[in-house]
Amino acid sequence: MNRAPQLRAPALRRRSLLAGTAAALALAACAPIVPRETPSAALRPLMPAFLLDGRLSATDGRQAASGRVEWEHAPQTDRLTLLSPLGQIVARLDSDPAGARLLSADGTRRDAPSADALLPEVLGIEVPSARLPRWVQGAPDAGAQIRERDALGRPQLVIDQGWRIDYLAYADDRSDALPARLDISRGEARIRLIIDSWTALP
Repeated sequence: MNRAPQLRAPALRRRSLLAGTAAALALAACAPIVPRETPSAALRPLMPAFLLDGRLSATDGRQAASGRVEWEHAPQTDRLTLLSPLGQIVARLDSDPAGARLLSADGTRRDAPSADALLPEVLGIEVPSARLPRWVQGAPDAGAQIRERDALGRPQLVIDQGWRIDYLAYADDRSDALPARLDISRGEARIRLIIDSWTALP
């Protein structure tokens, strides 16, 4: 007389276990999906005037050049000096609202309405000079697309007017740190810049 209830008990326990499992799965299916956290944008202060000292290499896919670079930038003027690995001046490009002047190591001087016309002779590639101050500071224009940020919210990948700017390293671990290494590229044209020092100018 006692055997029937003993046989039904395991079946009841199995049904109860299955029902509990089904309920748990149903609750899990209804649970909201929590999106992965994305870093918030870091405030990128823009220095209106600076002195940058570093190393630069540029290529158009066929020819390449490299050396040291000193760039003194102000809102209305720029002086870009390229030096050989041994420290000799290879070229100096000055620009202001009146135009641009390129002085080569052999004393040759060329004038142009803007720096854009002479930069290809210095770097071997065409690059928009007006956007370079923002690119090198990691503070792209509002029209640029910031595709990726690092854990501190600093730009890692920016697309601007068809150019790709990859920020490979920053000077330190602060959220407002300036870039220390970046690549600027479009097609086969590429500029690689390692910045050894930044100096804010008055």
